[in-house]
Amino acid sequence: MNIVRDTTEGSLLLADLIGAAHRVVIFTGAGISTESGIPDFRGPSAVWKKMEPIYYDDFVASEDARLEDWRRRFHFNREVAAAEPNIAHRAIAKLVAGGKVTAVITQNIDGLHQRAGVPSEYLIEIHGNATRAACLECDEHHDLAEVEAEIGRTGRAPLCRTCGGLVKAAVISFGQAMPVRAMMRAEHAIQRSDLFVAVGSSLQVQPAASLPMAAKYSGSNLVIVNADPTPLDAIADHVLRGPIGKVFSAL
Repeated sequence: MNIVRDTTEGSLLLADLIGAAHRVVIFTGAGISTESGIPDFRGPSAVWKKMEPIYYDDFVASEDARLEDWRRRFHFNREVAAAEPNIAHRAIAKLVAGGKVTAVITQNIDGLHQRAGVPSEYLIEIHGNATRAACLECDEHHDLAEVEAEIGRTGRAPLCRTCGGLVKAAVISFGQAMPVRAMMRAEHAIQRSDLFVAVGSSLQVQPAASLPMAAKYSGSNLVIVNADPTPLDAIADHVLRGPIGKVFSAL
């Protein structure tokens, strides 16, 4: 394990590693978006330190839980709308456009990778996306602005206009099954990669935290870019400390 704490040195090393690789997979967590002003969910001042999460079963069973979940989603989306993709988001989008990065796997639900220019066919959102909504029964898309207007008008959580099922923000809640297709896409990309770069993730949330391990055991070089230590630092080839935007500046 090579730990680099100088951000300039780390930035140049990352550029060299990506330049030498053929099939790069980028894996991002909350740390990349906190530099755009999006609060994380598990840090010292994180969202879950201030309020209890709403579990999937509670959302399904309780109208009050559904309304509270929607209230939080609308508040979060206003924060997201005020944020802009940062230098790391833009650098990753350029690497995708240049053919170096074959997949961007993200735990984030803020849509900033799309806004930075990462095409949907390269983006794997394993925790979903809070800027969309869908029916839990038939997967019909529902516009968030229309959902908010309906709740304001009726005081009730929305039902699907097609089948009458519950409508929910397209994020994976606590207790909800991970999206099978997204996880299969992630595993396929990892198996074909020769460099896996984990960016801004605490690497503590499963099953997402198992992806860097899978990459390492599949033969990829593993690079971890994070401000703080992670449980997987010991198996990484390189650990780059410091602000993510600065580490990505050479790209």
